[in-house]
Amino acid sequence: MKENIFDVLMYLFENYMEDEVEILPDSDVIKVELEEAGFESCEVSKAFDWLESLSLQRAIKPSASVAFRIFCAEEQAKLDIECRNLIMFLEHNGILTPANREIVIDRAMALENEEISMEKLKWIVLMVLLSQPNEEIAFSRMEDIVYDLVPTYLH
Repeated sequence: MKENIFDVLMYLFENYMEDEVEILPDSDVIKVELEEAGFESCEVSKAFDWLESLSLQRAIKPSASVAFRIFCAEEQAKLDIECRNLIMFLEHNGILTPANREIVIDRAMALENEEISMEKLKWIVLMVLLSQPNEEIAFSRMEDIVYDLVPTYLH
C-alpha cells in the first residue's frame, strides 16, 4: 500500500475527528488500527506528529489591524497560485483569521514530501479549524466548501 501522511490524516479525520465521539480510544489503539488497515508505521507516526504539532499551535496575536501576507520562496514552491489565492479568499471572507491562516500555512509546509493540491489544502483548513476553539461557524462554512455545498450563484 502506498499511502502517505495525508492519507493517514484523512482516515483519522473521517473516522475519529469529524464525528463528535464521546469516548475516543487512546492513540496506541488507533495506531495499531491504522497499521492493521495497511498504513505503514512510519507514516502513522508522522501523521500523529503532524496532529500533535497542530494541537500545540499558539494563537498568534496580530499587532496591526490591517496587514497583508507575502509568501516566501519555499511557501510559493509548495503552495501554487491557486492554493495561495484560496488562503487569501478564505481570510477575506472571514473563514480564516490571520492567526489560523498562519497555522494552515505551517501545517501545509509540515507535509514535507507532499504535493499540496487545492483539495488537500481545503482538508488542511478544515482540520485546522476543527482544532481551534470557537471556530464552529468557520468550520461549518469551510465544510460546505469542502463538500461542495456552496451554491454556484448568489441572489
